[in-house]
Amino acid sequence: MTETQAWLATFSPKPVHSYLDEAIRDHGSRPAMDFLGRGWTYDEIGAMSQRVAAGLQAMGLGKGDKVGLCLPNTPYYTVFYFAVLRIGGIVVNFNPLYVEREISFQARDSGARIMVTLDLKVIYDKVEEVRREGALDTIVVCPMADILPQPKKLLFTLFKGKERASIPEDAAHPRFADVMAKGRGAPRDAEIDPLTDIAVLQYTGGTTGVPKGAMLTHANLSANIEQMRTIFSAAEPGREKMLCVLPFFHVFAMTVAQNLSVVLGAEMVLLPRFELKMLLDTIKRKQITLFPGVPTIYTAINTAEMTKKYDLTSIKLCLSGGAPLPVEVKTQFETMTGCYLVEGYGLTEAAPVVAANPLDENRRAGSIGLAVPGTVVGFRDLEDLTKDVAEGEKGELVVSGPQVMAGYYNRPDETARTLEHGVLHTGDVGYRDADGFIYLVDRIKDLILCSGYNVYPRVIEEAIYQHPAVEETIVIAIPDKYRGQTPKAFVKLREGTALTATELKTFLKDHLSSIEMPHEVEFRDSLPKTMVGKLSKKELVEEEEAKRAAQAAEAAAG
Repeated sequence: MTETQAWLATFSPKPVHSYLDEAIRDHGSRPAMDFLGRGWTYDEIGAMSQRVAAGLQAMGLGKGDKVGLCLPNTPYYTVFYFAVLRIGGIVVNFNPLYVEREISFQARDSGARIMVTLDLKVIYDKVEEVRREGALDTIVVCPMADILPQPKKLLFTLFKGKERASIPEDAAHPRFADVMAKGRGAPRDAEIDPLTDIAVLQYTGGTTGVPKGAMLTHANLSANIEQMRTIFSAAEPGREKMLCVLPFFHVFAMTVAQNLSVVLGAEMVLLPRFELKMLLDTIKRKQITLFPGVPTIYTAINTAEMTKKYDLTSIKLCLSGGAPLPVEVKTQFETMTGCYLVEGYGLTEAAPVVAANPLDENRRAGSIGLAVPGTVVGFRDLEDLTKDVAEGEKGELVVSGPQVMAGYYNRPDETARTLEHGVLHTGDVGYRDADGFIYLVDRIKDLILCSGYNVYPRVIEEAIYQHPAVEETIVIAIPDKYRGQTPKAFVKLREGTALTATELKTFLKDHLSSIEMPHEVEFRDSLPKTMVGKLSKKELVEEEEAKRAAQAAEAAAG
């Protein structure tokens, strides 16, 4: 029996809310959550979640009903998340910074008729407009002031009135207190089949860019929770403090920050957004031990002058996801903190973690690590995706395991393409070495086809990061009359440094072949990022396309 088969033989999927019940049983009096200095125990979070579950049932909600959560990291998110799952409902995660059109599309596509959000004008007003146009029936409004500590609560009430939305007093706008008041007595736990019952609809662009709801079952999420428990085996149950700056509405944070914290009985230290000084102050105040993040956050900490004033040595274990972790970012952060910072890999369709480095001295810089327990990865020929490539050769990474989604909601054709031949096609190109460590070189759609050669932007980015003046970089393909396509690099420099395109290219001569050398280098004060802080190529690609279209139009007119 292989290690994978052995793990699968011992894995017993269960309803996700049962993990909260276990945390209450084992760590009930321990701090579960800190929000800007105000705390709650596991007993308190559990009691609120039970009351909310009963309240939702009193409102007529039950198994299969979809409930949208449009919330930043606050206690409300965790309370509603586990309450919805307890009654057999389906959580639909919404990004609070989505524009109205995006919220409306996702509400209609998912069929979520009820949304939970804050009473902050910047979020509520968009959700209310979506309700008015008919995409929602009910908005559960959660007051921000009620979860703030004093004196923050008083200051918010007195001086932040302009930020509070004007909300009708009617049945379509129940408050959090109303839901709690309806929840008299214990909720009726739904009968859950973990293998078939959907727990979360997590929207993603997938491999085609069109938003689709990945159907994650209780078993999918339970598997990834147990896989993360194994990866974080060095963590001490009941003693850890998890920095939760990545938003829970994103699948990485939902699993690795929130759900893993519950499994470990760790205290979740919530930050509603990334702001560097607030983050550093929080690490100092709470003596954070676990810190999942994305490379741009670690980069910001490494390069900020203010970081020198802080002792960050309480941090023990960090898992980076969402984007490639540059080796020098990892090395500098580990030197500063004394922690293990390792790269992992996942995607929404896998709930999300597929691979991770060991959180010990066996980690390997530049690798996304080993397949997590119970997971089989392979590499398919890019010209014939039914064929595996030889060990060490590059191919498309494909995945099978208990964390792989049930499919895309109401998208049978997309599901068939993504899960073709019985495996999850990731769209990522990489290879595995003789020791099982996996290395990614790029996305299939991001490949630069240069004079018939495959050029991988990640390889170029890693080389550019070797220059000490570079803080961040993104490489994309641009049209080239002779080569077809050629690389262009966008670069943000570290504060107080200077660098020219010629100097950078000279430096890169020892790191890249001539075919990989960026044809153009453009320096920027900042580079576009997604809501979780991942560097984003989409905006730069669109800029380049618009610029070239304008040039073509000008040439035609002239």
